[in-house]
Amino acid sequence: MAVITISRQFGAGGVTLGKMVADAMGYTFADSDIIQRVAKEANVSTHWVESFEKEAGSKLSRLISSMVSKRWIDRVLGDERGYLDEQIYLDYLVLIIAQFADEGDVVILGRGSQYILNDHPDAFHVLLMDEFDHRVKFMMEHYDMSFKKAERMVESEDRRRTSLYKRLGKTDYDNPLLYHMVLNMSKVDLETGRDMICKAVKERFGIGAA
Repeated sequence: MAVITISRQFGAGGVTLGKMVADAMGYTFADSDIIQRVAKEANVSTHWVESFEKEAGSKLSRLISSMVSKRWIDRVLGDERGYLDEQIYLDYLVLIIAQFADEGDVVILGRGSQYILNDHPDAFHVLLMDEFDHRVKFMMEHYDMSFKKAERMVESEDRRRTSLYKRLGKTDYDNPLLYHMVLNMSKVDLETGRDMICKAVKERFGIGAA
């Protein structure tokens, strides 16, 4: 019952490779599932959680964190809805990632899972890295984006990633010592990366061994 966390620089193929690994291992791929569980626990819409994550560290997040007026919150969330601020989000994030890990047989994408599950005995942590230009090219090729749009998105997501880890009080998220495996995706294709991760996880946890 292994737990694979995949941390990545945006555009290094985390979603694509994560799904490939999950399919090969027969595991759950936890990405949007995390958003759904946070939304359920906080009693807010999934759209609100998605927006909150996208705006991490921005003016919107700071407004929410400073406890703006209840009237304003009601307009945003609607009637009979819960409330989500930075600390509530982080509390639920830790809880839900721990729940996924306890359930096992899961690939968890990002969201500080390598820190949250740092001491988990069944966790295997992977970091994907790539050069900025290669990541822009990946987004263009896999998501049918123009160069300018892909470049803006990679830059924006890099800032968001930095912001999330800052909220977690972490600055060493690209330190290879945090991970069991670090893949340079400019040197490794997706299929090879999938096979390397699956092989390493199976060997570490004796999966499939007689």
